[in-house]
Amino acid sequence: MSHIDDPYTQKANLAYIRNSMSEPILEREHERNLAIRWREHGDERALHELVRAYTRLVVAMASKFRNYGLPMGDLIQEGNVGLMQAANRFEPEREVRFSTYASWWIRSSIQDYILRNWSIVRTGTTAAQKSLFFNLRRLRAKIEGKNEGEGLGDAGRRKIAEELGVNLKDVEDMEMRMAANDQSLNARIRDDGEDEWQTFLADERPDPEDIAIALKDSKTRSQWLEQALGELTDREQTIIRERHLGLETVTLEDLGKQLGVSKERVRQLEARAMDKLKVSIGSRAGDMRELLFLEG
Repeated sequence: MSHIDDPYTQKANLAYIRNSMSEPILEREHERNLAIRWREHGDERALHELVRAYTRLVVAMASKFRNYGLPMGDLIQEGNVGLMQAANRFEPEREVRFSTYASWWIRSSIQDYILRNWSIVRTGTTAAQKSLFFNLRRLRAKIEGKNEGEGLGDAGRRKIAEELGVNLKDVEDMEMRMAANDQSLNARIRDDGEDEWQTFLADERPDPEDIAIALKDSKTRSQWLEQALGELTDREQTIIRERHLGLETVTLEDLGKQLGVSKERVRQLEARAMDKLKVSIGSRAGDMRELLFLEG
């Protein structure tokens, strides 16, 4: 999937890159001073000077990822997001140069953007998959170079899996994914035809006729059940409703207390009521297993 900037955007990007490269390089002590002023006093002028000085770092980092087919301007923009995060989290007392600290944030922000937008299909979610995505091309080229153009091969894939700490299948899947291009389901199968790829996708949902029949059958079974329940005694109806038709099943012991009989007596009444229901509904339906609550 390739994205090309329009001429106006390309011109704006070039102007931004030139301005970034013309920013003065900060001395270590001045850089630390700016970071302290921002961190401890919220000095926005110090923050802006610190960030502007390292937009050149963003441009350099973004250029390393320009071969993934995404607009250079978008890569720079995402890198600037990482740069701002670095400036907000930087701790000058640790005696680490801001450029060293910011590089990780810039790279991470650009890589996350690429993973989200390189393909309409989610490419990598774990740290291992992310590492595989961004290192597969380099390692594959290195191995193929040693094999004098013979290709990657199973041995090469195993070597990559071992080096990156991933499964062999992950390497195979990622290699296949990166070799394929996204294609619209609305694309025509042939240039001289009208059929689109989506025409041949099977719809596994039930059709309207099946839905209508299922609803009618469900309504009929409900009517049979209500009629059969009406043939039971009040106590038998209570037991069946509490034991089989409620959201929560009431225990035999609790029902016994409610009805003033023993747990064993409730069990006997339940069994008798179930038999009555089977006979009653059987005269209407034939197959008792159609009613889920009677299964088993």
